[in-house]
Amino acid sequence: MNSLVLLKLTCLVLFLGTLVVWIVLPMEFFKYDSTPKLTKRFNPSYIGGQGTNLFLLTFPMILIAVLGCIYLHIKSKNEASMKRSSTQQHLSSLRRPFLVLDPLGVVTLMELIFLIMGIALVSWHFGNYYYVSVKNPFVMPGMEHQKQWQTRFRAASLRIGYASNIAWAFVFFPVTRLSSILPLVGLTFESSIKYHIWTGQVVMITSALHSIGFIIYWAIVNTMSEMLEWAKDWVSNVAGEISWVFLIVMWVTSFAYTRRKTFEVFFYTHQLYTLATFFYVIHIGVAWTMQILPGIFLFALDRYLRFLQSRSCARLISTRILPGGAVEMTFSKSPGLRYNVTSNLFVNVPKISKLQWHPFTVTSNDNMDTDKLSIVFQSGGSWTTKMYQELSSSSLERLEVSVEGPYGPSSNDFLKHESLVLISGGSGITPFIPIIREIIYQSNIHKEPVPNVKLICAFKHAVDLAMLDLLLPSGSTISDLSKIQLEIQVYVTRENQPPESDSQKLFQTKYFKPNPSDLPISPVLGPNSWLYLCLITASSFILFLVLLTLVTQYHIYPIDQGTNRTYNFTIWVLWDLFLMCISIILISSVIFLLQKRKITIEAKQIKNVEIPMPVTSPGSWLYSRDRELESLPYQSLVQATQVHYGGRPDLKKILSECRGKDIGVMASGPRGMRHDVARLCSSGSSGAKTLHFEYLSFNW
Repeated sequence: MNSLVLLKLTCLVLFLGTLVVWIVLPMEFFKYDSTPKLTKRFNPSYIGGQGTNLFLLTFPMILIAVLGCIYLHIKSKNEASMKRSSTQQHLSSLRRPFLVLDPLGVVTLMELIFLIMGIALVSWHFGNYYYVSVKNPFVMPGMEHQKQWQTRFRAASLRIGYASNIAWAFVFFPVTRLSSILPLVGLTFESSIKYHIWTGQVVMITSALHSIGFIIYWAIVNTMSEMLEWAKDWVSNVAGEISWVFLIVMWVTSFAYTRRKTFEVFFYTHQLYTLATFFYVIHIGVAWTMQILPGIFLFALDRYLRFLQSRSCARLISTRILPGGAVEMTFSKSPGLRYNVTSNLFVNVPKISKLQWHPFTVTSNDNMDTDKLSIVFQSGGSWTTKMYQELSSSSLERLEVSVEGPYGPSSNDFLKHESLVLISGGSGITPFIPIIREIIYQSNIHKEPVPNVKLICAFKHAVDLAMLDLLLPSGSTISDLSKIQLEIQVYVTRENQPPESDSQKLFQTKYFKPNPSDLPISPVLGPNSWLYLCLITASSFILFLVLLTLVTQYHIYPIDQGTNRTYNFTIWVLWDLFLMCISIILISSVIFLLQKRKITIEAKQIKNVEIPMPVTSPGSWLYSRDRELESLPYQSLVQATQVHYGGRPDLKKILSECRGKDIGVMASGPRGMRHDVARLCSSGSSGAKTLHFEYLSFNW
């Protein structure tokens, strides 16, 4: 355990050191005193003028990612013996909901502190850069006769662009799915999406002020022709404008309303991030690119590994269409693939859309289902409706499906609570299915104390009660509910009384023919994924440095230092991007192919076994108590369930009646419901002090 503490402490020191560099970067002494000295230490013939930022800002973050992989590998081996530390308990107060406000959503005190610090850092950069530029004015050719306010207006527009680079430096980290940095600080890809949204807003605001400021400046001094300038030895204005146009399109279509109502519009326009980033780095040049390179490098590596994983088709074993329009899809899984509860799987069905990827909660439990992985979705949007129709077709014998993931938390922290209150609306119950299954497993196998569970779920119609059937795994021998305290309160909001007992619908269960080209879902890099990710990250970055040094020494430097010659500003950046991509592709491909050979051999030994599934909905027993219950687990499930018709749950009353010293509260479902639960947990009342809110819902 000491090694874990040492690794985490080292990463913390590296990150704090990087923050110190960001703070002193715009200061006068660093610009005019420290930077020239550091530049001399980096031989320009080997690394060029980008060496300072490469060493001070890029290298530490890559090292953190490498050490984070080692930390997570060791932690995964020792997780069973790890206990909740006193430090984590003290920090729990900082992780409580502090502010629930649109458009920020649910914000903890810790998040609010870092948000304020981030805005302060951007403001600090702008203020210091502007101060230095005014104190030490640099007059470019053609600006000699301009008024002081005009030059200062230009300086302000330029320096806000410098400050924008901070947001660019951090915007990719939250959306790097196979990341060692996020779980290192207790975050998941799902929970970090809002940080990407916040950082993206800062990028847009600062970029807009920078771009509009220069357009106004050019109009004032009658030099609008500079908008069309693509200089060979300096910043390309055209590249910056192209990047800004792409950012505007992404920004306009990324608001919550567009994401919910027209997901396809948001999804397709957001793919413009590649072009926006490409033209942005061309605009800022190699030295400034090194400030934002860590995020781009790690995201590009993650994106390529996802591409390699998605080239194989996943073996779809069966589908089960539940009454109410919900569909459960069960895939074959390699036993070497391990995941924790509340993980997400990204799914692509080329027959419906070759480009769209949709995230779904994994409802199976890794401990119970070692060779299967299941997801559940509710038909509603255009993509899920088409998917529902396709899977309902009687003529369908095989469906080509590609997957990425699963991605999830690095540990099951919810087990450390004394009791759990799970509140869901509609299909929001899906993250709670694997949680309850995990509690059932822990109580039956490890015989350890598990949290008491109170599940509050709201459905529109009684037919949706079939979703509760998924709480018990099909075909599993581990389903004894007698060892846990489970209470289920169900609210059917749009019906005032139970339906007739003979109105139950049948399950539609379909098994698909195995195809030799389909493979079980397997870990991208094998069972020891974190170690191999560490190897890929370190090796590809070292290869990038070696190639960069060779190209700089033997190609760029001789031209750049020639008589009256300067190396092309744009081509220099293209060299950096090209060498980065080559390094990532080469190293990742070699290690992935070596691992895939082992995985393929293992996959050939896995056979599809038809899993017995019920053809009627045991959920119907919840309103037909006179029916004979043949399954003891379903008897326990029905006895633990109480159904209410014609109303919504009184969340305030439910939470105020909870008793215990440590109560974990999880909410999944409609945005308004999640916010209501968060407000109640942060109300400051005596009862709310024992409530620990956990934010689960995936938010695009």
